[in-house]
Amino acid sequence: MTENPQGSNTRFVHAGQAFEPVTGAVVPPLHFSSTYAQDGIGNLRGGYEYGRGGNPTRDALQAQLAAAEHGTHAFSFGSGLAAEDSLIRAILRPGDHIVLGNDAYGGTFRLIDRVLGAWGIGNTPVDMGDEAALAAAIEKNKAKLVWVETPSNPMMKITDIAKAAQIAHAAGALLVVDNTFASPFLQQPLTLGADIVVHSTTKYIGGHSDVVGGAVIVKDSELAEKIGFIQFAVGAVSGPMDAFLTTRGLKTLGVRMRTHSENAAQVAAWLGERKEVERVLYPGLENHPGHDIAKAQMSGFGGMVSVQFAGGEAAARKVAESTRLFTLAESLGGIESLMNYPSEMTHASVKGTELAVPVNLLRLSVGIEDAADLIDDLERAFSAL
Repeated sequence: MTENPQGSNTRFVHAGQAFEPVTGAVVPPLHFSSTYAQDGIGNLRGGYEYGRGGNPTRDALQAQLAAAEHGTHAFSFGSGLAAEDSLIRAILRPGDHIVLGNDAYGGTFRLIDRVLGAWGIGNTPVDMGDEAALAAAIEKNKAKLVWVETPSNPMMKITDIAKAAQIAHAAGALLVVDNTFASPFLQQPLTLGADIVVHSTTKYIGGHSDVVGGAVIVKDSELAEKIGFIQFAVGAVSGPMDAFLTTRGLKTLGVRMRTHSENAAQVAAWLGERKEVERVLYPGLENHPGHDIAKAQMSGFGGMVSVQFAGGEAAARKVAESTRLFTLAESLGGIESLMNYPSEMTHASVKGTELAVPVNLLRLSVGIEDAADLIDDLERAFSAL
């Protein structure tokens, strides 16, 4: 596949989605078969042999994902962490090292530190905004992989992708960008110098809180071959229905992200005026330390807002348990608004480490409801403080 010059929404809707040639069905059929008839030994129809190795519905999604991120190859997995695990094992070996952000998603750090650490993969958390510290950590540990989240989860830190890529490449390391929070609509890391993009497609790409999945996208054919082999050999692939639902979600990503971003901007501005609030973390605010970088490398600021409360842990917990439209739940990126208390939920696994999340912080995934209703919901919750 070559890079598609068409606009984002056109790529989302049409890449990998040619109409079915027999009936003319505009939506490609959903293929559930686990195995495929062969026209003689080793003579495969369309290259399909067994569902773990290939499935037309999954292949269509992978073509769509590659086009969305301006990549050449994409791989769809059963979850975001399955995608990350497969990626790391495809390119690293025991004794290798990863430098990652000191505010990484708790599940990513748990995978790298506690699961792959036992396999011999080392890691060093670092402030990705400190270029000297990043370069020093890569050099000291002879790191082969630099792992960036931007915006980060849940501290909403912004990393300059182009500069991080330059630093990583100068030391012979590859740059991975977790693009889950921004989505391919707002940010395309491969065009900024990143080598690999990962997603939890459960989030904005799926977009409806009804499917779990993950993805890895690359432009380099050698990397693609390594990742493809692990996908096939290990088999943590997305099932046909999951792939179908993810494809359906990706087709409307652009229109959803516009509303997520518009609503989040209004919610963040409202939070910034409240006396109960200590700090609002949203890159769309001009007082955010990463605002200028985000404005340069993103086409919008997304739907994620984190907020710290002047009343500490008690205030954060009270608000989290008092909303009606914002649902207290894990995950993010769905059309409905969700609220999360990371210290005890998504990031409980990093408590006691330098990646620990402040106990007075809530993470808001702002949905596509009417912004006025979301603010009214927060107003009622704040009145309980």
